[in-house]
Amino acid sequence: MQIALVAIHPYPSPQAIPLANAFLKGYRADEQVDCALLDFFAGQDAVACAAELVALQPALVGFSMYVWNRALCRDIALELARCLPGVTIFSGGPEATADPKGVLQDFPYDFLIVGEGEQPFALVCARLASGQGVAGIPGVAVMTDNGLAMTPSVPLADLDSIPSPYLSGVLDISRYPGILWQLSRGCGFACDFCFDSRDSHGVRRFSLERVEAELRHFAAGGVSQVFVLDSTFNQDVRRAKAILKLIKKHASRIHFHFEVRSEFIDQEMAQLLARITCSLQIGLQSSDPQVLKGVNRVFKRDDFVSRIGLLNDSGAVFGFDLMYGLPGDTLSGFCASLDFALGLYPNHLDIFPLAILPGTALAARSDAIGLQHLSRPPYTLLSSPTFSEVEMTQARGLAMACDIFYTRGKAVAWFNGVVAPLGLKPSAFLWKFGEWLAVEKSGVDSEAELDDQQIWQLQRGFLARMYGTKKHQRLLPLVYDLVDYHHHYAAALQIPPPLPPAERDLQRWQLLEGHWRLPPSTVLASFRYEILDILDAGAPDIRAFADHFSPSGSWAIIYPGGEGICTESIDEAYYRLLEQLDGHTSSAQIATRLGIPLDEVVEFLQFAAMEGIIVPAA
Repeated sequence: MQIALVAIHPYPSPQAIPLANAFLKGYRADEQVDCALLDFFAGQDAVACAAELVALQPALVGFSMYVWNRALCRDIALELARCLPGVTIFSGGPEATADPKGVLQDFPYDFLIVGEGEQPFALVCARLASGQGVAGIPGVAVMTDNGLAMTPSVPLADLDSIPSPYLSGVLDISRYPGILWQLSRGCGFACDFCFDSRDSHGVRRFSLERVEAELRHFAAGGVSQVFVLDSTFNQDVRRAKAILKLIKKHASRIHFHFEVRSEFIDQEMAQLLARITCSLQIGLQSSDPQVLKGVNRVFKRDDFVSRIGLLNDSGAVFGFDLMYGLPGDTLSGFCASLDFALGLYPNHLDIFPLAILPGTALAARSDAIGLQHLSRPPYTLLSSPTFSEVEMTQARGLAMACDIFYTRGKAVAWFNGVVAPLGLKPSAFLWKFGEWLAVEKSGVDSEAELDDQQIWQLQRGFLARMYGTKKHQRLLPLVYDLVDYHHHYAAALQIPPPLPPAERDLQRWQLLEGHWRLPPSTVLASFRYEILDILDAGAPDIRAFADHFSPSGSWAIIYPGGEGICTESIDEAYYRLLEQLDGHTSSAQIATRLGIPLDEVVEFLQFAAMEGIIVPAA
């Protein structure tokens, strides 16, 4: 029997991996079944996608359905049914589980798999192969003359009974720029706006033995980044620490992304997180305890601040989720949450409107409490008794301003310090930026429409306006230095450095007669102040620094070294030497033109070559 399992991803990315379908295929390993995994993307033509499926001549086609792909799943299924009469079409995934009746009304799928899919899928394949129907299988929903018929599923007690799609070879890690990694299933919390905990029967976990084997496999295969899918990676504190130690042992070169809760972070965990390459996402949602209580969340402000302080002290990279439009929230309340969040120095903020997802506790009472929302995906809130439609639009604009100026602008290290002299709260500053942006870049609806260079120039342009008054003008050179340095630092982070030279290479290179160039990872930058004084000051008090130091100017090299990004302040003559290395002119000619003694140039070039600041032109 030929089966096609379809994953429709939002867009090509390191997270575009058909993990759910790979689990189904691995669990139903059978020589009599040929199971193909197909990847499509939102925005693709449904007719073309259906044609690709028709070419396989499958007997059974399944769609992994989420909020973002529900409509395209339906459109492909309609075309497939037209072109391939008799094919059995089904769907599963979060959207089918949350709204089975609505999904079956969208398109008459032959059945749905509701909840955890491995056992139901295996039974479905066995039934269909023997010519039997699928009604009555636990976890399978069908539409009958009497309405929706569904037998509840029984989740697997032992997750290790599901073969690892990576260790078994169902998913070839060399084909993907990133990896989705599931360490557990279920959620230990019951937030009213979320579907994760519904009928999850608690949290079940894959064994540490399997975790370690997969880690070894990822490291051996050269995986660059891993997205951990657990709703709360660190809920089991001892297990989380054990996994972090395994990552440090086996996969220290891989970047990991975790969803964590602040209340489970202690000093040891913060330090373990800082020892590996990772980023954390923490679901703050709101800083108002009463608003969060209304959606079954508990928020202890002082405890949250203390535990985030542990992350900042350790140097761990983290960001927050913020949500606007929660029941009882207001536009001013959202601004207060934004001010609170930015005051804790997150590396990034993900801000989004409330969505009233089918099957959630909030959806069940949304009409009663006056939540007006889209009835179709993405189910976004339109208005509430405390958050008008106009205010939702204003909040969206503020969120976009924060996305552009703070998150994409890599502003964490300097944002609070630069805003403080203006006497504005962060949200008020970003509000003004949003208004200015609407004039400067009219028609921009998303940060994705701007590249890093454009955002850097927008930051400088807006700050020039904000610091253009007589009261603030003398501070602008320092503000520019902070913004420029961190832009260059972020650029150096994103480009892999050249391989370090071997000793024999250094001996045979002709430093003066040779032709050299700068690799893409080397950044040359000039500053108004001595850049090392700025870096020594950490997050400087803008006024105090400008009162104490004079803008004497400096020239710097910013480049990735063995222990991270390095910044070297150098004499202007050597800066000009590096600037003029074009791969064609010898360094001796350039040095002579600049009046630099050749014996000094040799020593400098040797250092630069060893550090990967320069590379041979050939």
